[in-house]
Amino acid sequence: MLPHAVITVTETGALDVTIDGNNVPPPEGETWTRATFGPLLDVLTQDRTITVRIEVHESDGTVFTDVIRARRRTRPEPSETEAETEREAEDERATPVRSRRKRRPDLVEVTGEGFVPGEDVAAAIIVSHTDATNTGHARTLLDWKRLRSLLPDGGGEVMLFGRISGTTHVRRLP
Repeated sequence: MLPHAVITVTETGALDVTIDGNNVPPPEGETWTRATFGPLLDVLTQDRTITVRIEVHESDGTVFTDVIRARRRTRPEPSETEAETEREAEDERATPVRSRRKRRPDLVEVTGEGFVPGEDVAAAIIVSHTDATNTGHARTLLDWKRLRSLLPDGGGEVMLFGRISGTTHVRRLP
């Protein structure tokens, strides 16, 4: 079962936070607020290493629920030394082994602003997700070669959508 965080917005705008019924205190001398929502999510998800169910109870009685997923772990690219060692080992074998090294992606950057700090921002054609920074900016890098296969005419648009704020930006691809 997922850890369950309950965030209650008080009349003053401060956030009372519990996870599985245990209080989550803010850093010493600070208060959890909407402005610290991103760092709060980092604390609740242990820097995005665990998935957590979040309930936000607004002071007007509105309740929002979301699941903040742990980020996928990616294998780092091998260093040039590791790649060279792998090639040398391959040369010494009787049967060649395919390299595990992946091609480098041809990236295109899509940006937008006005997002709630820390919110999950969807990039549509939904091929990627990103999080807004503590200033409300969002940025994602997309593999241009992958996009070309989705956009047969070679052109198109990408949408950034803030799942909490509803902020939407549509950007034309070059």
